Amino acid sequence: MDQRARAEALLTASPLLDGHNDLPWALRRLAGPEPGAAVAGTDLTAGVPALQTDLPRLRAGRVGAQFWSVYVPCSFTGADATAAVLEQVELVHRLTERYPADLGLATSADEAEAAFASGRVASLLGAEGGHCIAGSLGVLQALRRLGVRYLTLTHNLNTEWADSATDEPVHGGLTPFGRDVVREMNRIGMIVDLSHVAPTTMRDALATTAAPVLFTHSSSRAVTDHPRNVPDEVLAALPGNGGVCMVAFVPRFVSTAVTEWDGLLQDAMTAAGVDHRDLRAREAFAATWDGPPCPRATLADVVAHVEHAREVAGIDHIGIGGDFDGTADLPVGLEDVSTYPALFAALLERGWSEDDCAKLAGRNALRVLRAVDDVATV
Repeated sequence: MDQRARAEALLTASPLLDGHNDLPWALRRLAGPEPGAAVAGTDLTAGVPALQTDLPRLRAGRVGAQFWSVYVPCSFTGADATAAVLEQVELVHRLTERYPADLGLATSADEAEAAFASGRVASLLGAEGGHCIAGSLGVLQALRRLGVRYLTLTHNLNTEWADSATDEPVHGGLTPFGRDVVREMNRIGMIVDLSHVAPTTMRDALATTAAPVLFTHSSSRAVTDHPRNVPDEVLAALPGNGGVCMVAFVPRFVSTAVTEWDGLLQDAMTAAGVDHRDLRAREAFAATWDGPPCPRATLADVVAHVEHAREVAGIDHIGIGGDFDGTADLPVGLEDVSTYPALFAALLERGWSEDDCAKLAGRNALRVLRAVDDVATV
């Protein structure tokens, strides 16, 4: 059996749980904010060239479980941000209702494994951007009651209680209320997601939490020096916490050449008065910029990040969070959700055992989900 066939067989037997996919927001962009219209407006049973995710490609990629991001841009604030996250939660629920033979809503590790065993993609929810709770623990609790299993503490900008990796620091990590948010997440069984946050926030959260954390879509900063990546000192702390870093595929996170090009783009955007932290503005500006062409990241770049994270954190503390439909470009060989077997074939080729590949694919993340539920008191 060749390595591709081994990879496909492995992912057929053991669930691949990806930490972050922005399909819900991509559907909203295509058809508008009303959840019913956003779901009805695109037929995911057919190939959808405008997206990186559809049902045939999920099947081809052997995806067994997916955290769908119920993302809210930082341009939404206060009540508008809360309304938007609720609309996105409803959108995911409607997705699972429209495609019941393919998607199974899951709110726990047991439910995710049951959906996988039934031949469906287990569909979990993760809220991206702590600003969506509008400073309210009640909103946080309501999201958990609706099935949201993680909250990314920030997005690209600071919240009033936590510093982001891509904004100027103002809090020095978490504020006292930010620590209250982490403790409340422990109490209600919501995973603390430390992607997007500053290293100071990572350290404060690790010092506060009683449950394992996830980095749902971040890579290794020692390999590519990008602020969205995780420093070695934090990766090395994961065994003590029980958490998992789920490596992302975003080119500027995994390729130094792309990161350097992105720095030139950011400088040009700043000179033109455009906020480089706005992802849509970045895409629009890059499309018309007369600077040098962007280099291409590769599957080998992602392998380097996975292997470095394994070396520093250990095999029990790594996972995969591709960030499909959350970035315009992807590495050569990992262009859409059908390509996961290629990554695992490359790891098998490099001597990884099937057991270690299964841990990376989903077993580690499922363990975190169970451990968070064990810590919860409600």
